[in-house]
Amino acid sequence: MSGLRDSDRDRYLASLLTPVAQRGAVAALYAFNAEIARIRDVVREPLPGEVRLQYWRDLLEGAAHGSTEANPIAAALLDAVRTHRLPIAALTGMIEARVFDLYDDPMETTAMFEGYAGETAAALVQLASLVLDPDAAARSADMAGHAGVAQAVAGALLLMPTNRARGQLYLPLEILSAVGLDREGFLAGDDKVRVSAAIEAFAGLGRDHLRKARAAGRPPRSLVPAYLPVSLSEPVLIAAQRRGAAILDGTVRPPQWRRQLRMLRAAVTGAF
Repeated sequence: MSGLRDSDRDRYLASLLTPVAQRGAVAALYAFNAEIARIRDVVREPLPGEVRLQYWRDLLEGAAHGSTEANPIAAALLDAVRTHRLPIAALTGMIEARVFDLYDDPMETTAMFEGYAGETAAALVQLASLVLDPDAAARSADMAGHAGVAQAVAGALLLMPTNRARGQLYLPLEILSAVGLDREGFLAGDDKVRVSAAIEAFAGLGRDHLRKARAAGRPPRSLVPAYLPVSLSEPVLIAAQRRGAAILDGTVRPPQWRRQLRMLRAAVTGAF
């Protein structure tokens, strides 16, 4: 999965901290996620993006055309599904959720965002957990759900400058309305006070879910590798709350060495 190193370096590094026996399957899940998450970046119109997503649906539902040997990610994903009996519904749910990425439709409510996060980031945490320890994963579903929402908020904050430039907004309109903004006002970015308030509230939503995920304690030792990418969320959420509108013109992503150190610490302590 050398491509994962370039498409999602953080999850690539997390996969290296996964036990050897499960490393290939976890890396396959991460590579699949990276493929469907980047489709908006490689197509100019929604229709070609829909076609790319349909390829993955067909693959998982056994209706793929031709051999998968030419696509190492597809082959590795199918092997992971067979070996670890992963639920196809969770994987196709990830694909369906990514249709939203192809369009500029607004995220109406926080509940809508939480649903999107549940089908994407949280599903990925749970699928990785199923590879690592199916029994422990079943007992940790709530933790995975909240952790995934926190991670999705952090991811949306990191990508906010890019998404804003193309008129795409993941910050729920419900939050914008509460601070006296609409979609166009936020994308314009002129009212720094209200924009900051909206970003602070959105980051606060992520921190609230992170607190709920941690309230159950640390994940079982066998599942710690699945939560290593989640460990990178808190610094982003805190920085976004502090900087507010300034994140539209910069980044709140910590430097690579800090992210690697944080994941290594999480691997040792089990605390995400």
